[in-house]
Amino acid sequence: MFEGEQFGRWVQAQRAGWPGLEEDQRDLLSAIGIEEDQELVAAKAVAEAKPAVSRTDRFAQGLAALAQFVEREGHAAVKRPRKDPVETLVAGPGGEETVEVMHVGLGAFLNSQKARRAKLSSGQLAEHGVEWA
Repeated sequence: MFEGEQFGRWVQAQRAGWPGLEEDQRDLLSAIGIEEDQELVAAKAVAEAKPAVSRTDRFAQGLAALAQFVEREGHAAVKRPRKDPVETLVAGPGGEETVEVMHVGLGAFLNSQKARRAKLSSGQLAEHGVEWA
């Protein structure tokens, strides 16, 4: 820590964001021994290339995972650490769609919905056997 800043994280961020830095910024960093890290730059580019998943999409994925779980198990009593795979259509850069398997934290999803149950319509989870007092 230096003046409240986590120095290691800051250095890593500079090394990962090297291409986006101004030339004088890169020169200053090089002067104190901080250089570009190609692996970090590539990892950052991959992370930024992934499309953001909207709340609506995450909710739909959670409902799909819940429906699969209830169909398979016959109940909606899901333990907190439970994760289930759900197939999702993902649009590629050329407009083509591919099927990806996403692992949905089903227990965490249900916990979150329970916390927000006042905002849900009455049947959104009840149709899958989820009931809260």
